[in-house]
Amino acid sequence: MAFTAIDVKNLREITGVGMMDCKKALTASDGDMDKAVEWLREKGLAAAQKKAGRIAAEGMSIAKCIDGVGVALEVNAETDFVAKNELFIDFVNAVAGIVAASNPQTLEELMALPFPGSDMTVEQMQNDRVLVIGENIKIRRFVRYADGLNIGYIHMGGRIGVMVNMDVSDSIKDNAAVTELGRDLAMQIAAMNPSFRDKSDVDNTVIEKEREILTAQAKEDPKNAGKPDNIIEKMVTGRISKYYVENCLMQQDFVKGDKISVEKHVAQVAKDLGGTIEVKAFTRFETGEGIEKKQENFADEIASLVK
Repeated sequence: MAFTAIDVKNLREITGVGMMDCKKALTASDGDMDKAVEWLREKGLAAAQKKAGRIAAEGMSIAKCIDGVGVALEVNAETDFVAKNELFIDFVNAVAGIVAASNPQTLEELMALPFPGSDMTVEQMQNDRVLVIGENIKIRRFVRYADGLNIGYIHMGGRIGVMVNMDVSDSIKDNAAVTELGRDLAMQIAAMNPSFRDKSDVDNTVIEKEREILTAQAKEDPKNAGKPDNIIEKMVTGRISKYYVENCLMQQDFVKGDKISVEKHVAQVAKDLGGTIEVKAFTRFETGEGIEKKQENFADEIASLVK
């Protein structure tokens, strides 16, 4: 029995399974819709799709250097227990390897790539892991650094992953002190969570908005009553400098130093080693960041089970 694109669309709406798998199901079932649904259920694809509707806000974030390529990756699951599952950890590490080797530009490109050692795509393997592990699993985001020296740091077993990308002169790039510097910076980023690399990266509109807010705050403060505008402006300028210190990595106080900025510490390490070091970029992924977690009422949950 022949089938049309409309049949594929209808099957997708019924099962929630992807178009390609719906097409395979209809082909295997000679276009019979009921048999196609059954085929998908037998393959476990419909069950995986059902789990995919559940909120995945746990999991792990990793940052690792693979053949010189820096990869930061977040893969989510429903519970932190799964983050300790070897099958889940192996899947995360394999995906990081795919990102390093294949350089996908988007999440969609990554999901369509072949998964090593199988005849599945990354998306199909993700669905397979959902079925095997029994929780929704979702690759959320990744960043890849191909150039420069990349140093990764994983905090609390995958709660936070940080990748630091530096441009280092050839004469010192293999020096242990440079590696230590990169790790120190990654740990600082994990702890202090800067929003920007350097104050030069902060858009003027952000600063002007901050200046506007700080000016209003200063004028509302009773302690500043009667102070002329030029004094208020100097106060605000000082607070803008504090904004840079709080939000920009290079202007932050180096956490392992004695009242020295990260910028000055990096320059000092480079000078001591007789080379050049520039922090080009960094990525910090915190697992589940920005995902609204479902709040369960335990008493209501128990009540629903005994009805």
